[in-house]
Amino acid sequence: MPVVTSRNAKLDFTLSEQMRQLFETVERFIANELQPLEEDIERTGVLDPQLARQVFERSRALGLYAVNMPESLGGGGLSAVETCLLEEKFAATSDILIRRAFGNVYEALLLCDAEQSLRWLEPTVRGERTCSIAITEPGAGSDAASIRTRAAPDGDGWRLTGSKHFISDGLFSDYFIVSAVSDPGAGARGISLFLVDKSLPGVSVGRDQPMMGLRGTSHIELNFDAVPLEAMCLLGEAGRGLRIILQTLGRVRLAHIGARAVGKSMRAFELMLAYARQREQFGQPIGEFQLVQQMLADSALDIETARLLVLKAAWLLDQGGEAREHIAMAKVYAAEALGRVVDRCVQVHGGLGYCKDLAVERLYRDARIFRIYDGTSEIHRLAIARGLLKNGAQMLSPGH
Repeated sequence: MPVVTSRNAKLDFTLSEQMRQLFETVERFIANELQPLEEDIERTGVLDPQLARQVFERSRALGLYAVNMPESLGGGGLSAVETCLLEEKFAATSDILIRRAFGNVYEALLLCDAEQSLRWLEPTVRGERTCSIAITEPGAGSDAASIRTRAAPDGDGWRLTGSKHFISDGLFSDYFIVSAVSDPGAGARGISLFLVDKSLPGVSVGRDQPMMGLRGTSHIELNFDAVPLEAMCLLGEAGRGLRIILQTLGRVRLAHIGARAVGKSMRAFELMLAYARQREQFGQPIGEFQLVQQMLADSALDIETARLLVLKAAWLLDQGGEAREHIAMAKVYAAEALGRVVDRCVQVHGGLGYCKDLAVERLYRDARIFRIYDGTSEIHRLAIARGLLKNGAQMLSPGH
């Protein structure tokens, strides 16, 4: 349902009435039904399974689940721009609630053939199955090509051996998109992707790594001990796994990191602005002090810049381009802007901002990971610089 269009290849983020109504629905759902659950999740570290099911059912009823998938599969059919605008709204609540309520499906699954689609893709769009990405290893984080997990040919299928870690939502997911070396002599061209059910013999879950933030979301270790895989478990072409990762995870990175970073910045900014208006010192609201006003103004500049970078990259994707460097720019700036905004939010709140009683403290801890996962800021800066050296300064022109 195209509701934000680009006319004559010009940037145009005009919202339709339909999209405005969708925004209002999401905002009410988050404020009235999701945010009240945050404090208990923060205290216990878990989301009650019955509550998780209720959250999912309510989201499905509102038409908010799998909005990034084609309408022909039962998804929302949103463009990249629309998806990012909605992801910004989603980000106003905890990570675990975003995952249970909105469940955007990894675009890599669109590579499923008809048989794979029946087994994995379509049930995932319906919310009957849940998938996590399993790429990171103890010795292979930003350097995805250095993975050691192996998929050896075995008759008509494969045998998967190795391990992964930091698998987000791995406890909840019932299958994984796993990267593995299928041709050891081919270097980066010898990496393939496989659809691996958690129930297969030889798949075991290791520890759930405790984290600074993102309470309620699991980050597990996965072990594969000669796991038997059918031929149909190969996702896409053999040897093209790294290319698929670069092409499809860029869209995920833009929405889940870039757009959500903007959304979390907005939540922190709203808290900061309200407190600056309400809190009085020396007989006047602290918002009247120029140094507080500077923090408010700088935060507004950060948020607006980050949002425009995200939307520019999304628009390029909607025009049919890969937008790799623009996604990297949006990811870096939005993640680092989020860090600056939440830091100012704590500062404006003073001692209260450091207390667990306020959402400010949680936002501060959750923000730190945005500069690390889905590629560190440093790695993305390298990608930006290499793109500039290859394509020249015209990469930054309005038409690119």
